[in-house]
Amino acid sequence: MSNTKKWFSLNLGNKKKEQSSSCGCGSTTGGCNSNNASAAIGEEKHKDGFDQVFDVKMDRRTAFKQLTASLMIGAGAVSTSCSVTSGDESKEKAQIDWEEQFKGNYKLMTDDEKKATVERLSRSYQLRTGKTVDISSRNAEEDVLFGYAFNISKCQGSMDCVNACVEENNQDRNSQMQYIRIHEMMDGQGFKFNEADDNYYHEVPAEGHFYMGTQCFHCDNPPCTKVCPVQATWQEEDGLVVIDYDWCIGCRYCMAACPYDGRRFNWTEPEIKEEKINKNQHYLGNRPRKKGVMEKCTFCVQRSREGQNPACVDACPTGARTFGNLLDPDSTIRWVLENKKVFRLKEELGTEPKFWYYMD
Repeated sequence: MSNTKKWFSLNLGNKKKEQSSSCGCGSTTGGCNSNNASAAIGEEKHKDGFDQVFDVKMDRRTAFKQLTASLMIGAGAVSTSCSVTSGDESKEKAQIDWEEQFKGNYKLMTDDEKKATVERLSRSYQLRTGKTVDISSRNAEEDVLFGYAFNISKCQGSMDCVNACVEENNQDRNSQMQYIRIHEMMDGQGFKFNEADDNYYHEVPAEGHFYMGTQCFHCDNPPCTKVCPVQATWQEEDGLVVIDYDWCIGCRYCMAACPYDGRRFNWTEPEIKEEKINKNQHYLGNRPRKKGVMEKCTFCVQRSREGQNPACVDACPTGARTFGNLLDPDSTIRWVLENKKVFRLKEELGTEPKFWYYMD
């Protein structure tokens, strides 16, 4: 039985987852003036490449990889001439970039393949910056299903959670990317998000107002994953809804499908100063993204799978945020669900968000 089924069997849903080739001239730097020979070699390899691709049974992605490599050699994009050799590190970087370009979808990788791509990314960062980064590929633990609860009575709108999230998750500073939204609403007016102020610049808490945070709710029945045409987003065994940024094509279907405004799109190349980059990362979490892809809250997978709270939980000055394992009967999150009058947004949609609200 899956973790999710275990959880919902508790019936607490409403109450309470990288070439040196040597052209043979013996030189490792500079040109070898053998253009004609190189062209002939390239043409032969170009021909052999087609033979290898079409005479061997292989899947489409492997075939495309080999065919593209052959075409590039034949065209001179990947040269066998010594004139392009610029040192071992440059060759290593080129190999890493090549292998990363043709890696598979993280969801379908074996543990060894996950480890290999993480090692490549870490080495690539070191070659570029001279610094080290710790990227994890830690999988979901058994008997863990993450959930979240938000105490509306305690939130005072300080936005410490938003700032902590931005720093922890390497979000773009230029566009002021934010996963968490804090909505300031009038007392007695209900939850009117269309009338809420999400960009207030005054002392908080403001008299006659209350505050309510939203982010990705990590639904158990997430509509966002179902509309992705390339399977770049999915739900993990511990309930976390994640994205493989290298497979995302930026179509934004998932953004349109999410009824909670939980997804963000990188319209420009993200900018983060080197000294501000959080080097404790997870492949599916806070590793720096690129222009043209979706991203979102992951319940700080780089922290939560290490037994820590998401950054927003620890940053909240009033203790309005609770996070934990829904399958652990002794967890604080379970106590909240069993002892408070909790509710979820848009329950009628059947998305089963693992994010509850309550008031003291």
